[in-house]
Amino acid sequence: MKNKNVNKGISRVVSELMDRVMDKVLITDPFIKEKHHSSKPLYAALVPDEIFKGSHFERRFVTPFGGVWEKLAQVVADEYHGHCEMGKTINGEIGAERLRRIQEVLNRLEHKKKGKDKQKPDWDVELKYILEGGGKPIPTSVVCDIFIESKKAKKKYAFELKGPLPNSDQTKVSKEKLFKLLAMNPVKVDYAFYALPYNPYGKRKDYNWSFPMRWFDMHNDESVLIGNEFWDLIGGKGTYKNFISEINSLGKEYRERIYREFLGIEPPEGFDKSVLQ
Repeated sequence: MKNKNVNKGISRVVSELMDRVMDKVLITDPFIKEKHHSSKPLYAALVPDEIFKGSHFERRFVTPFGGVWEKLAQVVADEYHGHCEMGKTINGEIGAERLRRIQEVLNRLEHKKKGKDKQKPDWDVELKYILEGGGKPIPTSVVCDIFIESKKAKKKYAFELKGPLPNSDQTKVSKEKLFKLLAMNPVKVDYAFYALPYNPYGKRKDYNWSFPMRWFDMHNDESVLIGNEFWDLIGGKGTYKNFISEINSLGKEYRERIYREFLGIEPPEGFDKSVLQ
């Protein structure tokens, strides 16, 4: 079932960002062929202007779209759960032995013992081991990407939200944060997840990007959410399908504008086909 407010929110976030980009590349900072020829005559002599015109657009597109996944998630979760924050700092206390065990678990995943295979990730086993530790309480702060205090479920959720193909260092930091959030005593969140908003491989069982798989069992860990699992949790059943539909609809509109207004050419056949699946 469609939630009109969620769809409007998704459309607003993406449209505002895209309109800002279009204003920049068309009005305030357009690609000027003569300037390009003057500053990079060798490049201009060897490579068609259209190639550099495309890179001009890309540079002005990437920056404003930083954090777009978080912005979209906030819109969806605010509507469904009633309260969502980006970059939320959560303060608590963690026993010294729990903190030591967190580092031990991460080190075992990162470095293999001599003569043995590298430790394979297993969230349930790792978390159980960490929580069995105690020790002197140490004040600890964790900044999570997305924090939801659900009025609907009466629960608190924390998310580390990364792009579909995250690198290893990002994932290690995220796993450490999740462990710390769940190791706080008294507890500050009910659930903590490592979430990827989109799965380029299709089904979860087919996800095969090696870097996060070094730190999580991406196919089985309950702490991992990919694609529809994430969106349906923060927005209710069917949210992912609506999200994909809304983005593809906006994509057709803006791709046509970019072809006509920025590149100055007619859109090629098939330009309006859906990209996200």
